[in-house]
Amino acid sequence: MKDLRYHLTFHASLDGQLLRDALAQFGISKRTLTAIKFRGGALLVNGEEQNVRHPLTEGDEIKVIFPKEEMSVGLIPEKGRLTICYEDQALLIVEKPDGQSSIPSHDHPTGSMANKIAGHLQEQDVASTVHIVTRLDRDTSGLMCIAKHRHIHHLLSEAQKSHTIHRTYEALVHGHVKEDFQQIIAPIGRKAGSIIEREVTEDGQYAHTDVTVLNRFNTNGEEVSHVRLTLHTGRTHQIRVHLSSIGHPLLGDDLYGGKCTLIRRQALHCVSLKLQHPLSQEEMIWYSNIPEDMEHILLSHSNSGVN
Repeated sequence: MKDLRYHLTFHASLDGQLLRDALAQFGISKRTLTAIKFRGGALLVNGEEQNVRHPLTEGDEIKVIFPKEEMSVGLIPEKGRLTICYEDQALLIVEKPDGQSSIPSHDHPTGSMANKIAGHLQEQDVASTVHIVTRLDRDTSGLMCIAKHRHIHHLLSEAQKSHTIHRTYEALVHGHVKEDFQQIIAPIGRKAGSIIEREVTEDGQYAHTDVTVLNRFNTNGEEVSHVRLTLHTGRTHQIRVHLSSIGHPLLGDDLYGGKCTLIRRQALHCVSLKLQHPLSQEEMIWYSNIPEDMEHILLSHSNSGVN
């Protein structure tokens, strides 16, 4: 029977270094080592199973075999079209359409991106659940990053903490934003009495968004700005809350003060995603074109140029 367990191979760089110290350099956490020991993984040095106190010789081949992952309870794999921008043994980069949830919910257990990704992994015989690294709101479109194993998710989560994963968005907002560039640094927390809505609040979590105006125009009697947004933190609804807080909510975002006269969903799209590959450390970047509903607004306006 084919061994579906995920594995990685490294080479020792120092004589006399203990295996556990070499593994720590490769990003293998103590928690992962415990799982390997007690849940069916293995540590091999030159093909022989060893414990973490084994001394290494420079050039030794180290093979880490991780325990087999099980699909998350309640996650139903589904066949369906995925727009895949990149895929290897560690990463999956996809484009999410608007109107599709990133993960299933109690009331909607199927039809999410996670359901389709689970189906895709199942077809590939990848023994893993779905690890979404960069989640998008249901009505936000664009690039998403998925880790194809728990360990890769851990490495990318550490990268997020050190701010080495960079996401850029483009959006259409109400009104003509005066400043060509501004930083919005304002803490975000849950709005009292709501389980969904967030707001800028003094006791919230630190949040930082950069806003660059690409164009200002009028269309159908509405003043609109086309903006580029860079996230330095990843709070829930961060872009939506920050733009609303400066009086320029997203078109279509009726939860935060936007109107749906020009578009029926929040006009927000993740246009680029940049990161260092968690294994090779190669810098990688992907781009996504503005979707048709937002492009239609951009093409229909009377261009007034950037002020």
